[in-house]
Amino acid sequence: MDANDSNASEPPSPSFDTVPPPPDGTTAAPPAPGIVPAPAPAPRIGIAVLSPRYQVAAALALALIAVTACVHVGMLFLHVAPANTMTKQHGQAVDDWIYPEFEQNWKLFAPNPMQQNIAVQARAQIRTKDGTTRTTGWYDLSARDGAAIDGNLLPSHTQQNELRRAWDFYVAAHDTQNRPRGLRGQLSERYIRRIAMMRVEREGALDRGATVERVQVRSRTTNVPPPEWSDEKVTTKPALRQLPWWSVTPDDMPLGKAQGTEGDAR
Repeated sequence: MDANDSNASEPPSPSFDTVPPPPDGTTAAPPAPGIVPAPAPAPRIGIAVLSPRYQVAAALALALIAVTACVHVGMLFLHVAPANTMTKQHGQAVDDWIYPEFEQNWKLFAPNPMQQNIAVQARAQIRTKDGTTRTTGWYDLSARDGAAIDGNLLPSHTQQNELRRAWDFYVAAHDTQNRPRGLRGQLSERYIRRIAMMRVEREGALDRGATVERVQVRSRTTNVPPPEWSDEKVTTKPALRQLPWWSVTPDDMPLGKAQGTEGDAR
């Protein structure tokens, strides 16, 4: 066997210019010698996959969200910041943005947190079906909210904050003689009156055909006793704040009942 026969039995050495055929069996033209094929373009991600029209819409939406977030953060900062030139000139705009959904309450982190238990109670004057009038006893609405929260892993926002925030709203918008301070005072009166009326109805105080004519609200404030190691002396005698009777109007009732009352009046 000669050298030529030995070389013929060896497989040919691979050529770097040879391009393997495509898997589908078709033939592809080999690239020109010395030219490296361009890499495949990277896949588009994010809003780049959208058409130009939707890219513009998405960019505008993101810009609007960013501007709204910046304005909201700025309003919150002005709301919790000490009085300054901006709050003096634009305080009403800040309040309109913050209240009531975004109000901030820092009592828990205050140097001297609130050390009182405030219970809101209500009673009602009811006109029965036969035309007589009777007055219910006092219902401790705060105690019922507390009982609903106790042991509840996921208490509702209404159970935790509706009554408490309504009473804080009323106290902040009235003086010690229960006189309202402007429009916020009138709004707080209607708000606490509606809550009291609905809660009294929920207690089952109404017989068939009976209606609530007036409601009255009071608060019972008790100081939290200091710890044994404290020298602080506080009275544990409850302090009562009783509001005048409020007449219930159709605006204080749910929509269906209000329409029914107006129909009966006609």
